[in-house]
Amino acid sequence: MELNENFWNDKYTTNQTGWDLKAPSTPLKEYIDQLEDKNIRILIPGCGNAYEAEYLLEQGFTNITLIDISEIVVEKIKEKFKHNPNIKVLHQDFFELDGEFDLILEQTFFCALDPKLRQSYSIKMNELLAENGKLVGVLFNREFGNDTPPFGGDKTEYQTYFNDYFDFKVMENCYNSIPPRAKTELFINLKKIAK
Repeated sequence: MELNENFWNDKYTTNQTGWDLKAPSTPLKEYIDQLEDKNIRILIPGCGNAYEAEYLLEQGFTNITLIDISEIVVEKIKEKFKHNPNIKVLHQDFFELDGEFDLILEQTFFCALDPKLRQSYSIKMNELLAENGKLVGVLFNREFGNDTPPFGGDKTEYQTYFNDYFDFKVMENCYNSIPPRAKTELFINLKKIAK
């Protein structure tokens, strides 16, 4: 099965969005609360319904880019944020994105990609980050045994993808996951290594 735009459009059309928390992820919310510079360039790939973006705007952040492959969800969030100049919404394949960001927030994007793309994900994240930029967010720390998303993994596996491209500031079990995800998430704070 190809995890293309049609696959994701179908998920939104049929309301098969079990990953959707209906609110910003607690680990990301608490990380955002510590950020002082409201003008940093932030990217949220595979943004879905963009609750984290909504929270960023409420906190006064001014330079947010969202990208998703699903036209259905992109049209929905473009409408939601149409009067806000601090946010840009792109309907595009993440791997074709150009730009430079200070912070990329990861929330259920990595686990939605075909696992064959994980090394490419790490390389692309490194390319998109500015010098000293960070990739911060949550990865699943469990196996699902699925042949469709979400795809799981563990810390040892993830380190093999990120080792050459990032310094590991944090890659530890989340202490503040929502109850249904308790003990199954890793919080990551990875700093770009210049290539």
